[in-house]
Amino acid sequence: MPTPPPPTPWDFDLDRVPPGEDLIGIGADLGVATLYEAYTIGAFPMGIGDHGGDPLGWWSPDPRGILRLGDLKVSKSLRKSLSRFEVRVDTAFEQVVLACADPRRTGRWITPQIVEAYLRMHEAGWAHSIETWQEGRLVGGLYGVAIGGLFAGESMFHLVRDASKVSLVGLHRLLAEDCDVRRLVDVQWRTDHLATLGVTEVPRNEYRRLLAAALEAPLPALWA
Repeated sequence: MPTPPPPTPWDFDLDRVPPGEDLIGIGADLGVATLYEAYTIGAFPMGIGDHGGDPLGWWSPDPRGILRLGDLKVSKSLRKSLSRFEVRVDTAFEQVVLACADPRRTGRWITPQIVEAYLRMHEAGWAHSIETWQEGRLVGGLYGVAIGGLFAGESMFHLVRDASKVSLVGLHRLLAEDCDVRRLVDVQWRTDHLATLGVTEVPRNEYRRLLAAALEAPLPALWA
């Protein structure tokens, strides 16, 4: 089981943030201790400059997009697609992050600094990848941070149809293995696409309540 880092010197007090305000702060650093603290209170980093560049912003969306265990919607077509892929965990973390950071992607925001920060989180045991493989080739995946029963999804990609959705199915199965209803997938913002997969949104105060309960749950056995 990974060891929690020491406290960060930065202040992530969400009680001072007005309702409906997503951006909660600017600055700080991307150290493991800072990222760990941020996720445990409901915040995450993303630059507010062009394509995620400086300055570094810290976000806690209100409302917040979440996927509760049991809410994942698997369409008939996606169910058929599952047999065409192999799902692996943490075998190509850096490849997944770099694929998500591809500068050719629309709306790109993952900078080299973000890549390095999450590689450090992975090395410390807090960041993980769920990967979709086809005939020995990485064709999709997602990565995020797992603390207790929280999985905070950061980004996903696909090179063939349904590959990123298959990764999400794989994540849901992994988290649901012990049937602990406190587990929670944070997707940051709800989009129309994510809504078709079962993602809903809750006010920040409700998210913080759900987060507190999730953090009381153990890590999934695979990562404990």
